[in-house]
Amino acid sequence: MKYYLIVGEASGDLHASNLMKALLQEDPAAEFRFFGGDLMQAVGGTLVKHYREMAYMGFIPVLLHLRTIFRNMDQCRRDIVGWCPDVLILVDYPGFNLKIANYIRRHTRIPVYYYISPKIWAWKEYRIRDIRRDVDELFSILPFEVDFFEQKHHYPIHYVGNPCVDAVEEFRTAQALSPHEFAARNGLDDRPVIALLAGSRRQEIKDNLVRMVEAAKVFTGHQLVVAGAPGIEPEYYRRFMADGVKIVFGQTYGLLQHAEAALVTSGTATLETALFRVPQVVCYYTPVGRLVSFLRRRLLKVPYISLVNLIAGREVVKELVADAMTVHNIRHQLEAVLEGGSGRTLQLEGYADMARRLGEAGASRRAAQAMLRCLTKTVHTGK
Repeated sequence: MKYYLIVGEASGDLHASNLMKALLQEDPAAEFRFFGGDLMQAVGGTLVKHYREMAYMGFIPVLLHLRTIFRNMDQCRRDIVGWCPDVLILVDYPGFNLKIANYIRRHTRIPVYYYISPKIWAWKEYRIRDIRRDVDELFSILPFEVDFFEQKHHYPIHYVGNPCVDAVEEFRTAQALSPHEFAARNGLDDRPVIALLAGSRRQEIKDNLVRMVEAAKVFTGHQLVVAGAPGIEPEYYRRFMADGVKIVFGQTYGLLQHAEAALVTSGTATLETALFRVPQVVCYYTPVGRLVSFLRRRLLKVPYISLVNLIAGREVVKELVADAMTVHNIRHQLEAVLEGGSGRTLQLEGYADMARRLGEAGASRRAAQAMLRCLTKTVHTGK
């Protein structure tokens, strides 16, 4: 079968690449074409456009690049229709993907599947209308989404488990380095590591990294190591790093494997950090923090922003968001989760509870199998 996939950022590239591998196991004749990234390209198929050319975050950057965004969307629509895949698989990235889904629904008979569903439980819940109208099958990776979609909105979904569990387990069994090997490869010394994961977009890095470094540099018995995001050049990071801070690229999992604690910008990275059992503080700075905090309390439908807390259903990791993200607050919370800190053991216990709720590895395989069952049913019934 022919599979067209669309992702818009690094985490989508990772999870889509693992889904593609699983689809190949179930369907060895699978052909892929995609808007994606390096990991998807390594699996095989045709990369139409790299997600680096599509990742604009925030009102002003989006406004400044509207012409490019519309051009990308038009290219994507025409490319899908021209290739005529057996299924279109959308991966997260709802601002772009839901518009593509609507076009494909109105102009073709190509089935539309959504893998890693839009987070409408957090905000923009009205998008359920778009999903109900334009998406044939939705595949969820978060256990609490089942009740949200099926009980609240009466929209049946497939919960397949979380692909981060797969990715972390695969790394631990196949790619992990010893602490000495990791240190030697990256020019580190023998001090414990504090990992800094400041996001995958330039604006996130600019807003968060300076404050993370300022807060953590007082722990001189530790070394600070930044996880570099794909597509961001080292020179950009150095604007926001103090002397002695190291940076590694393409080794985020290796960094987490050897970190004692981490400062993490909210997103998939908070979940990955927890799966590596690294105590963390979630840090997300925004300009005009008081206004953002005010709006957050009134616009967001959920009490937390980190996946760790959302999955656990309680505060496992401390979230410092908007005006709460100050150097003083980061430093205080980081001290609590370092070795010997007052909050370290409790957070690790919370991680274990969260992992039980996520379930076992195998999400990519289960998603691929469920997709093929749905496609086979569509072929047989003609629907």
